[in-house]
Amino acid sequence: MREDIVRNYEAAKELYGKYDIDVDQALQALEHIKISIHCWQGDDVRGFLFQDQELSGGISVTGEYPGAARTPAELRQDLEKALSLIPGKHKVNLHAIYADTEEKVDLDELAPRHFQTWVDWAKQQGIGLDFNPTCFSHDKSKDGFTLSHPDPDIRRFWIDHCKAARKIGAYFGEQLGQTCVTNIWIPDGYKDVPVDRLAPRQRLKEALDDIFSEPLDPAIHLDAVESKLFGIGSEAYVVGSHEFYMGYGIQNNKLICLDAGHFHPTEGIAGKLSALSLFTEGILLHVSRPMRWDSDHVVTMDDELIEIGRELVRNGLLEKTFIGLDFFDGSINRVAAWVIGTRNTIKALLRAMLEPTEALRQAEHKGDYTTRLALLEEFKSYPFGAVWDYYCAKMGVPVREQWLEEVKAYEQQVLVQRGHLEAEPSAFGLNVGQ
Repeated sequence: MREDIVRNYEAAKELYGKYDIDVDQALQALEHIKISIHCWQGDDVRGFLFQDQELSGGISVTGEYPGAARTPAELRQDLEKALSLIPGKHKVNLHAIYADTEEKVDLDELAPRHFQTWVDWAKQQGIGLDFNPTCFSHDKSKDGFTLSHPDPDIRRFWIDHCKAARKIGAYFGEQLGQTCVTNIWIPDGYKDVPVDRLAPRQRLKEALDDIFSEPLDPAIHLDAVESKLFGIGSEAYVVGSHEFYMGYGIQNNKLICLDAGHFHPTEGIAGKLSALSLFTEGILLHVSRPMRWDSDHVVTMDDELIEIGRELVRNGLLEKTFIGLDFFDGSINRVAAWVIGTRNTIKALLRAMLEPTEALRQAEHKGDYTTRLALLEEFKSYPFGAVWDYYCAKMGVPVREQWLEEVKAYEQQVLVQRGHLEAEPSAFGLNVGQ
């Protein structure tokens, strides 16, 4: 390891140590945190089952940056590159449309065998897998309804798909020895104000009861349900609202998914984590970055991400929170998007671990809000970066922006070759850092 990295780290340890912050212990804890990296950033949410199907369900990806994965093998190759630049061992989150099979199979017919190559690859990489039924971009979801559809035959199709997804998720957990979280999100809703808000929610509740009727071993599989405030095509009413799923999840002991982009554009989710933790055994957290709506921008180190990290660390919620990412951007290098978003999420947790939480808590309990504010502000300029650099070096991944050079090289060697594009350095903004 470079001498300057070690020297800066030791100096940082001394500063943090004045407030009894054990930096070494923080890094040991960080090493065991697994982020579930979403596969759909790599190909713009197209998947491989129905590649000619238009995106639906309020999902839109903009940009035509070269190199989107066209096959499961290419997607795994890109994920490997991203994982090699991110410190720690993590998980990959799959949607059902990413099945790796030559069979002509519909969503309700999917089985573990259609994902065997993913399981074999995950074993080789030493990572876990999470899963999601894909309740969008399908002929049977064109009118905007799936599990709450008024047609019982269409509703049965989606129920059977979600049941199949749970079995696939349980297979992942069993084979990989890591609990798989299977998360259900549906786009169901109305563009304009409905007369009957209750009936679709009654149908959704009955459908979920049917889906979850078969108990699965929680050691290998956990169910989650994900809400949304509104989306494109469901601006006025979403069947699976936050209130609906919070009630259902608490009543039926399911993980409740909080997605950073699924609430009002001015509403943060950090403060919801401690409240929800009092009533649930676990939480699924989707880290995203909304911009005026649920636009799923690449996660940056913004105030909301920092607050999410603080809420998880300060309240000891890391052991009961499953952290996943959910963003997609086709206008930039897709591998770089994974690396930026995942590294930022890990950084936010480390920053929280390096705050004088106990001193802050004591000051707050005494009513000494002056000290609380002063310490919070001063610690913003403490040498967090020196600790992060050391952690990256220790974990064998590039320090600071050095990872970008590897991504640029990979882009020229692999990504621009897809679709027979010429590797022209100036064509895609490749002069950064040159």
